[in-house]
Amino acid sequence: MRQIFEAELQQVGDDLTEMSRLVESAITRAGTALLEADLQLAQEVIASDKTIDAIEDSLDARCVHLLAQQAPVATDLRIVVSALRMSASLERMGDLARHVAQVARGRYPAQAIVPEARETFVNMHDAAVRVAQRTTKLLATRDLTVAEALEREDDRLDELHQESFNKLLAPEWQGTVQEAVDVTLVARYYERFGDHGVSVARRVTFLVTGDFHDE
Repeated sequence: MRQIFEAELQQVGDDLTEMSRLVESAITRAGTALLEADLQLAQEVIASDKTIDAIEDSLDARCVHLLAQQAPVATDLRIVVSALRMSASLERMGDLARHVAQVARGRYPAQAIVPEARETFVNMHDAAVRVAQRTTKLLATRDLTVAEALEREDDRLDELHQESFNKLLAPEWQGTVQEAVDVTLVARYYERFGDHGVSVARRVTFLVTGDFHDE
């Protein structure tokens, strides 16, 4: 029975890592679609979100089964409960990538981000991709130095989120209301993407150390 249980726990970990890989792909392609007005890429991101959702559903069902049938305690219980929380964060990261792609699709053939704000969003895209890459690596390795680096990338996203507001409030801003809405929404999507990455990082830290830090 113990071997079966350990195999189930391994599958939970594999599912989380696979979800993270799909999220990494989604945010990479969504940002490219946004910055390059690539309709096909945006459509692909929107469609692929269903795969992330399906893995979450399967993973959550497996975790509930383990709780009901195995009644895990101590470290095993911590793993199962943390997996439920992390799958929710990863699913939400996938949703946020889809939201970015939907903005790109909604403005096609025009670019959603006006030239005045483009540099900020290029930097936001790069930081979000690094968050996603480090989330995947962290889930695969449980290396806490990766968790620390991920949190620094989230800090960078917070700074860029504020920078996007500064662009909107600058006297030289000449964008339309719709362009202002797009800048505001997409910046928020990226900022929240980083926050959910941090949530995963702190759950992994909890698994490794037994301590959970939350602000």
